[in-house]
Amino acid sequence: MKQAIRIWLSLTLTFGSFAPQVFAQEADSLKKYQAPVQAQDTLKKYQDSTVAQGNTKAPFFKSKAFKATIVPAILIGYGLSTIKGNGIYSSYDAKRDIQRNFPNFKTSIDDALLIAPYVELALVNILNVRSNNDFLNTALVIVKAEAIFGITVFGIKQVSNLERPNGENFESMPSGHTAQAFLAASIVHSELRHRSVWYGVGAYTIATSVGAFRMLNNKHWQSDVFVGAGIGMLSSHLAYLSHRNRWGRKPSIVMSPTYVFGQPGFAMNINLDEHRKRKQNPLYYKN
Repeated sequence: MKQAIRIWLSLTLTFGSFAPQVFAQEADSLKKYQAPVQAQDTLKKYQDSTVAQGNTKAPFFKSKAFKATIVPAILIGYGLSTIKGNGIYSSYDAKRDIQRNFPNFKTSIDDALLIAPYVELALVNILNVRSNNDFLNTALVIVKAEAIFGITVFGIKQVSNLERPNGENFESMPSGHTAQAFLAASIVHSELRHRSVWYGVGAYTIATSVGAFRMLNNKHWQSDVFVGAGIGMLSSHLAYLSHRNRWGRKPSIVMSPTYVFGQPGFAMNINLDEHRKRKQNPLYYKN
């Protein structure tokens, strides 16, 4: 068993090194959401990879929603299946083997690695490696993803009420550190995959290391880490899917709050010219 757990930990720590294979959907994620486009228009990357002819509806497994959720769903599903003593290799089994082989393990490096993928993204941009989005649109996507992540993770923590393996509190499920690291890694992969797949490999290796260290530090169960990884990736994907228009592009429909004669309400402004231009785009009816 000692040899088995060492092999398992080794595979966990190096999970990111074969991210393109493990995340077959994720590695294809910026193809899977798009028809081939210029790198500078990232937000089209989440369009379907094949455009249906005429008005033929594409199969569900080619839809944007399916492609955005399949990998996170697998990670979350596996994590949930190993809660406590459940599953072929349960969270209790993992804790027992970790404590047997690494009884005095303690490090704070998982805190430092938490935002390391973002640091990677910043450094490559400083070195003039152009990402898919400009700085402003990347920042907007990150803000959206962080908001989704924050609401989801902290909401589930309160509802699940699962005790940490070290007994510190009852906010174990899911791992916020792991979710944050995988969110950042997914952003890096999305922004830089057109330059090299190794940017994403490095980011996912860092994120996987964070999850492994959370378990080695006895802060989280195996189930927490896998669910956290899925939530992090899903938060990133949803942020991209919801970012349909690049900042600076004039929207066709704008709603704004009003206050007229002492009564609050909403005003709607419809730009018919912009709407007409979009309808002339052959992809308009395919999205």
